[in-house]
Amino acid sequence: MKLLLSAFFVPLLFSAPMPAPWKSMPAVGHLTIDSSFAVEVRGFSDPRVDAAVHRFTARIARQTGIPIVGGKTILIVESATHGSDESYQLDISSDKAVLAASTAEGALHGLETFAQLIEPGHDGFQVPSVHIEDHPRFSWRGLMIDCSRHWMPLEVIERNLDAMAAVKLNVLHWHLSDDQGFRVESKRFPKLQQLGSDGHFYTQDEVRHVIAYARDRGIRVVPEFDIPGHTTSWFVGYPDLASAPGPYTIERKWGIFQPTMDPAREETFKFLDQFLGEMTALFPDRYFHLGGDEVDPTQWNQSASIQTFAHERHFATPDDIEAYFMQRAQVILKKYGKTMIGWDEILHPGLAPDAVIQSWRGPQALADAAKQGYRGILSFGYYLDHMNPASFHYAVDPQLDDQSSKLILGGEACMWTEFTSQETIDSRIWPRTAAIAERLWSPRDVTNVASMYDRLDAISRVLTSIGVGVNEQRMLDRIGRGAALRVLADASESLEIQGRRDARKYTSLVPLNRFVDAVPPESPMVRHLTQTAEKAASNPNASKAQIAELRAAFTEWTANDLQMSDNFLSAELIPLSRNLSNLGFIGLRALEFLADGKSPAPDWPAQQLQVIEGMEKPVAEVQLGAGRPVRILLNAISRNTSRPAEIEVNK
Repeated sequence: MKLLLSAFFVPLLFSAPMPAPWKSMPAVGHLTIDSSFAVEVRGFSDPRVDAAVHRFTARIARQTGIPIVGGKTILIVESATHGSDESYQLDISSDKAVLAASTAEGALHGLETFAQLIEPGHDGFQVPSVHIEDHPRFSWRGLMIDCSRHWMPLEVIERNLDAMAAVKLNVLHWHLSDDQGFRVESKRFPKLQQLGSDGHFYTQDEVRHVIAYARDRGIRVVPEFDIPGHTTSWFVGYPDLASAPGPYTIERKWGIFQPTMDPAREETFKFLDQFLGEMTALFPDRYFHLGGDEVDPTQWNQSASIQTFAHERHFATPDDIEAYFMQRAQVILKKYGKTMIGWDEILHPGLAPDAVIQSWRGPQALADAAKQGYRGILSFGYYLDHMNPASFHYAVDPQLDDQSSKLILGGEACMWTEFTSQETIDSRIWPRTAAIAERLWSPRDVTNVASMYDRLDAISRVLTSIGVGVNEQRMLDRIGRGAALRVLADASESLEIQGRRDARKYTSLVPLNRFVDAVPPESPMVRHLTQTAEKAASNPNASKAQIAELRAAFTEWTANDLQMSDNFLSAELIPLSRNLSNLGFIGLRALEFLADGKSPAPDWPAQQLQVIEGMEKPVAEVQLGAGRPVRILLNAISRNTSRPAEIEVNK
């Protein structure tokens, strides 16, 4: 089979893809990309490969502005006899490129790597000559998206699947029920979605569409229906499932709630048998997630019938009741040919050995499960809603240092949506998840944080080109006019989850349309200026360009406060903007001392560092990251004074 098809492209990127390949050997020369570029597919009978090539034809035209007419075979995609699973080999020379893989998944991954290698050259777009041999370290590289707390329309899921494919993630963990919403159509029990979703749910046809969409991109879809806790939305339509009498309403707040399924009534398990029979037929993957986390035992403890039931079965604690419940559910799943996944609370004696434990409370839970022979998935350290920097996630590794390591399937980034809407979700998932994707794909010793950030900036442009992360500027434009908010946003970082929990009372009905919702958790601009300040501080005499760049940024900060508009959305930002302006003045003064080689009054650096410490306190649930480059300059100056004032620069 031969198909002459146009290939695909991502411009203005880099020579090192993300995730980093296992083996990469650069060579001399490059392959030119122009309007005649075409792809020949050899040996693959999987239509996913053909579909992928067609999709990327549109990417070339969209991203380069080059009308692709084809005609000259430049890239050959061929079925290989070597390699296995998701591996691929890519050889690029000055006259052609050959991508070889034994599976469609490997071919799809190789295409994404090829896309990231394309860059503008002196005479046009090109790909550097290179030999790459690549394969994943872990077979399970996932992203969990919670669609229950805040509803995520179909287009959100689709564009995030596209982004997952770009960084070689291969499992969408779809969290579909919780206290705040039940999100899938059930034909057997229609009141689940009719009364438990506020009208926001996926029809079964839409579910099939997502599964097919994901499969075309080499991604499996694993659903989660969380039981026996986190089930308030189930009880709105079916209160007899609960351990206490209703009526129930959809929960609007966040937290752990008392409504819990009744383990003492056989009718509960009959209901689950019918429901899971329907859902397992809808979702083809052999894995099926049943939650099992954060069960509040209040209703169990207060129910006379459940306590009698527990006594008859010699259950001493609520944990024993939960273990019984989850083991019954596991038997039902096995009946329908599925393997149960659960959060680490399900690990109790009697759990069948084929269960998979997803660790969210710490690496010890993963290790404990592996020592008992259970396969595991790590999510601890990969919680995106906690708003940690990419470097934090990058340092977390699922691998265990003993023989049980072979039981670790991989890891999953988790996007819980208490403080995330369909408008903000992209900036909360990306680009940080690309760092997690690299940790799960690349060799364990690929740990250079500076290199990771360079490639993270580049992959951000890839993600933007496929439609991810385009809402931030629109949100800022809604808050106010002009460039002032953009400058303030680039200097700011959204507060971590605990700070938001403590700051004000949120519910599912509170709009997420403020500045804190538009601002990402980590500022690329601040990171760049911090690196620039480090160079300037280390050798001011040889850093004229760096000093000029810092001076321009600080000058912009000083003037920014005068341009801020004042309305109901921006009024809370006035103190933040004033702090940024003052930071700019301090930074400019520090540059004067640093560039001129003069020393200020001995106490001046320490005094300014104390002032900055106050400026960095949260305002409107946002903190200024802009203090970090200024701190570096002040610390450099203080080293030249008689009274050092070293203060740590880390976030």
